[in-house]
Amino acid sequence: MIVLDANILISYWGRGDVHTAEAYEILDTEDELLIHPVTLAETLVAPVREAREVEALSAYTRLGVERHVPADDEPVRVARLRAETGLKLPDAYVLAVAIQHEAALATFDRRLADAAHARGVGVVGA
Repeated sequence: MIVLDANILISYWGRGDVHTAEAYEILDTEDELLIHPVTLAETLVAPVREAREVEALSAYTRLGVERHVPADDEPVRVARLRAETGLKLPDAYVLAVAIQHEAALATFDRRLADAAHARGVGVVGA
């Protein structure tokens, strides 16, 4: 299983983004792909601006991206990660999901990757 950071799907949609080719490689996998609802919202900002949100959601479905269903204790776990790491809240969500599912984390964000490595989470991309 691979938990996706927003920058993976943003790069997937990016025209000429420096990470576009790598994003395609990461998403071309047999592994289960998982995304937090907050992360999903982040990835939809540009498509919404271009009135392409339906297309984006359809593409995510075709890619096999599944939505994470938050557990009742998630807010506390996320807050703890944010307090311990100083990560931005959306990044703390991504890391919390990867830890919960004992999954790899796909990101191009070095700071998030470092926090993941420090907690024994494998990283793809950074």
